[in-house]
Amino acid sequence: VQLQASGGGLVQPGGSLRLSCTASGSIFSINVMGWYRQVLGKQRELVAAITSGGRTNYADSAEGRFTISRDNAKNTVSLQMNSLKPEDTAVYYCKADKVKVVGSTYEYEFWGQGTQVTVSS
Repeated sequence: VQLQASGGGLVQPGGSLRLSCTASGSIFSINVMGWYRQVLGKQRELVAAITSGGRTNYADSAEGRFTISRDNAKNTVSLQMNSLKPEDTAVYYCKADKVKVVGSTYEYEFWGQGTQVTVSS
């Protein structure tokens, strides 16, 4: 299973970006998909997550500004980020959690490669 993220870049404060991530491979189901971010020297932190049933969870810093969504049929998750602030600058990672793959009863977690988001004037 591979996760491919896209959509990062440079944006001015107050601007918007949309991140997308697609999971591919022998996937049977994905329970939770989410976005995390990490600043150099700090721990990776949850930004937002969404279950296959559509239940969402946001970090306090993202609440009201970011919106997470997913397409279960396409195994994609997106993060719409509005009103971006310099403190949102980080490498953003997508994660698929409690993944069932074809032919296995185990549940796995997978990470995508990071995508840089820089908020600066």
